[in-house]
Amino acid sequence: MYKIITKKVLNPTVTLMDIEAPLIAKKAEPGQFIILRVNDEGERIPLTIADYDRVKGTVTIIFQIVGKTTKLLNTLNEGEFINDFVGPLGVASHIEGLKKVAIVGGGVGCAIAYPIAKKLHNNGAAVDVITGFRSKDLVILEDEFKAASSNLMIMTDDGSYGNKGLVTTALQELIESGNKYDEVITIGPLIMMKFVAQLTKKYGIKTTVSMNPIMIDGTGMCGGCRLSVGGETKFACVDGPDFDGHLVDFEEALSRSSTYRSFEKKALEHQCHLMEVE
Repeated sequence: MYKIITKKVLNPTVTLMDIEAPLIAKKAEPGQFIILRVNDEGERIPLTIADYDRVKGTVTIIFQIVGKTTKLLNTLNEGEFINDFVGPLGVASHIEGLKKVAIVGGGVGCAIAYPIAKKLHNNGAAVDVITGFRSKDLVILEDEFKAASSNLMIMTDDGSYGNKGLVTTALQELIESGNKYDEVITIGPLIMMKFVAQLTKKYGIKTTVSMNPIMIDGTGMCGGCRLSVGGETKFACVDGPDFDGHLVDFEEALSRSSTYRSFEKKALEHQCHLMEVE
C-alpha cells in the first residue's frame, strides 16, 4: 500500500499527488513512468513520473480525470492509500550533453515535460519552455516552469492568458529570432507533437517526442502502444516513451489512439448493481 502524502487540484480536470514510494523515488529519472492500481479490483494504468524527491522518498504524479480509473483515483485524499504503485518503468530521457533546448508542452503533457526541464536547468542548460492550453483556467505548473527555464512562453487557444495562438507559432518565432537549439523536446497531444515535428524538420533540428498518450498496459503485452518509427515496429512502454519525432508515423499513431475509446466510455458509464439492497 502506498500513502498519498499530498493532493493538490491544479485545474478542474487535473490533480497532483505526492505518493510515498522511497524505492521508486531513489531510482526515478525524467521520462519514466509508474503503473498503479487504485484497489485490488482496479485496472492497471501507466502514469508518467512528474517529479520525485529522493530525500523525502516521494514520487509525484499528475493525472487528468478522463476515465473510470482516474475518476476513482481522484476520490482518494491525503492519508489514504493506493493499492499498487510499480516503477520506475520505461527508458529515461536522454538529455546528457544538451546545452540549449526548447521544450514544448501541451495540456496535461506539461506534467511530463516539467521534470525534463528541471533536470536540464539543474545541469546548467539554457531551457526555453513553451506551454499550450485551451484557456487560462487550464494552465498548470506555471511557477514550476518559470523556476526551471530561461524563458517561459504560455500560449492559450482563446487568448485568455499569455499569448493567443499555437505552440508551433511561438516555437517558429524563437527559431527565426536566431536561437540555435541542440534539440526540441515536445510532449502533449499527438496532433500537437506531429506539427511540432513537422516544423522542426524544416529547420533540421533534432526533435524528441514522448509517446505516453498511446500507452495502455505499460508492459508491451497488450500491443496497444505499438507504433512505427522509421519503418520499424516499436512499443512506447518498453522501447520509449521517447522517440525521434521525425521518424514516428503519426498518422498510424493517431488512428490507433482512438481504438479503445468506445470501451473507455462504457467502463466510465457502467454501474454495478449487484450489491444494491432492495
